Amino acid sequence: MQAVVHADGRLVFGGLTYRAALGRGGVRADKQEGDGATPAALLPLRRVLYRADRGPPPSCALAREPIAPSDGWCDDAGHPDYNRMVSLPHPARHEMLWRRDGLYDIIGVLGWNDSPPDRGRGSAIFLHVATADYAPTAGCVTLAAADLRTVLAQGLTSLLVLAD
Repeated sequence: MQAVVHADGRLVFGGLTYRAALGRGGVRADKQEGDGATPAALLPLRRVLYRADRGPPPSCALAREPIAPSDGWCDDAGHPDYNRMVSLPHPARHEMLWRRDGLYDIIGVLGWNDSPPDRGRGSAIFLHVATADYAPTAGCVTLAAADLRTVLAQGLTSLLVLAD
């Protein structure tokens, strides 16, 4: 099932509206690495990653897999692993998926620039847990942890992100 994400921070799914945070660079159809924008696109949910030490696996219709302290995501556009999950240590620039702040306790991996990756069009676009104040992201879509668990359990399979 598809949710609609509006540029003003609303995610509409199953007849309900949830507060969401989006990229600090706004919503853009011409997403580029490092611009802080959330891509305006239909983003399929590929799989769900989670921290097994911080709660049960989220209920969802997709493949779920626990992450480990050695998991990362390559965001180096010049490396062959660009926009792919990697094992740490990794020689190229990357994000650590195992975070202390809880933002990546649940990660919905969104299908952006991944089949195959086009160098520089953006990487690591996730659906994940929002900060308490819903601070803007580097391009991801975020929800409160309880809301994220709810939409996943109700069968979320894609996000349609609108530039409005």
